[in-house]
Amino acid sequence: MFGQANVLAAGQAVFPPSVEDFYLPSILPWGAHESYWFTKITAMVWIAVGVLIIFFLATYRKPQLVPTKKQWLAESIYGFVRNNIAVDMIGHAGVRFAPYFTTLFCFILVTNLFAIVPVFQISPNSHIAFPVILTAISYVMFIWIGIRKHGFFKYFKSAMIPPAPWYILPILIPIEFASTFLFRPFTLAVRLFANMFAGHMILLVFTLGGFAMIQANAWLAPVSVLSWVMTVALTFLEFLVIVLQAYVFTVLSASYVQGSLADGH
Repeated sequence: MFGQANVLAAGQAVFPPSVEDFYLPSILPWGAHESYWFTKITAMVWIAVGVLIIFFLATYRKPQLVPTKKQWLAESIYGFVRNNIAVDMIGHAGVRFAPYFTTLFCFILVTNLFAIVPVFQISPNSHIAFPVILTAISYVMFIWIGIRKHGFFKYFKSAMIPPAPWYILPILIPIEFASTFLFRPFTLAVRLFANMFAGHMILLVFTLGGFAMIQANAWLAPVSVLSWVMTVALTFLEFLVIVLQAYVFTVLSASYVQGSLADGH
């Protein structure tokens, strides 16, 4: 975002923003053509992983009965996910899934937060590949859990064959199959991707729009300032979306696990 803003300030028009703004160049100083895969997006994913590992290792390195501020923060995050997501959605059995859901929630939250952090200003989740991978992990997990508890045939039978009269089962079975095994992963991935993609585009439009208008006509300076004020206001809105999307993705993953553990359809 800053790169395009600087170009606009220099007098070169690169407006409006497009999907190409999400395909960033390599940040490695050598072999740019061979190392195109290591972009700022890649670096942000590694930074997010490193920050989370260091944070939780540091806070639980010497746990105390009376927790320090860091320990309290880490315990609060884990307690929130365990009690308000894992246990609320799954029941007492959800405690054993709390570490996974905490990791999932924290990773999505941190990678989403990059969207409003200066210098970074884009979330890895605005690329569909990252939500797809996260969805694939949850997808494989809830199917595997269902098979382990009920057995292969019984699980798929309970997931696809509802308690209904036999003559409408030919209609219901394809619907249940598509709903459980196709639409669930699709909507889970697209929801996260679309929100982060749209948020970045909106911030980009208002930021670059201010530069474009003031460059086109000096009399539009007040409108440019209004555009930048809107950018600040939308950044706060984007923060709420960032937190909400991390929560929603984790809650839905927990609900799918709960469905796999349920005895009936």
